[in-house]
Amino acid sequence: MTTTEIRIDDDLDLGKIANSGQCFRWERTGDGAYRIVHKQYCVTVSALGANRYRFSCDPEEYRDVWHGYFDFDVDYSAVRRRISETADPFLYRACEYGKGIRILRQDPWEMLVSFIISQNKNIPAIKKSIALLCEAAGEERTDSLGQVYRVFPSPEAILAMKDEALAACKLGYRCAYVRAAAADVSSGRLDPDSLPEADEETALARLMSVHGVGVKVANCVSLFGLHHLDAFPVDVWIRRVLAREYPDGYPADRYRPYNGIYQQYMFNCYRNCDDA
Repeated sequence: MTTTEIRIDDDLDLGKIANSGQCFRWERTGDGAYRIVHKQYCVTVSALGANRYRFSCDPEEYRDVWHGYFDFDVDYSAVRRRISETADPFLYRACEYGKGIRILRQDPWEMLVSFIISQNKNIPAIKKSIALLCEAAGEERTDSLGQVYRVFPSPEAILAMKDEALAACKLGYRCAYVRAAAADVSSGRLDPDSLPEADEETALARLMSVHGVGVKVANCVSLFGLHHLDAFPVDVWIRRVLAREYPDGYPADRYRPYNGIYQQYMFNCYRNCDDA
């Protein structure tokens, strides 16, 4: 098996990313190791200590796929250092607590379906539904370790599923929304791969034209699928943050163009800090 070892001196904590609510197909395989499926690829990433990591792929795949997936060209430590402890003690604390989280560059189509499924579901339930959907309709492949995995289903594969098969993925009322998204993408009415190049307002409008996609889901897709780092999804946790920490209004203009990264630090802090 060919592997690639790299050193990352910037923020990177695999466990914090896995539990950040942005990715649903990370599987912990051992102490500090995660198996990750992205598009047609599958890799196991292991933390070796001393800022070193091992990827179960050759250097070419790491360079072409995983370097970008982890957004290693953005200096997240510099993004954290923009926050003043004096001016915004809460966000400073959240940034320090969340050090290691990165916004992954994930597949727009997969994120569209994933966050449609996420509506009114907790993270374990989201992961379960996505796993069932991939098992039912995803193409089977074998990784470099000889283990079978499934790629995320194409729009056409989802459209080919019978209603009972889609319902068996525990999607509930979201079945109609997932099927509508698949129809829009398959027909060319929506091209998710073109949206990262669109401005944020245009991308959000196109996403919300899909049946069942509202503001929160569209912002999640914008941040986690289109890599619009200023997108700011508001869920129950962030509403709580805004009410308690920013009663006079959150200073979005001050923190552009990285409001989405700061949103992740806030989300992580309120879900996991004992004193939040």
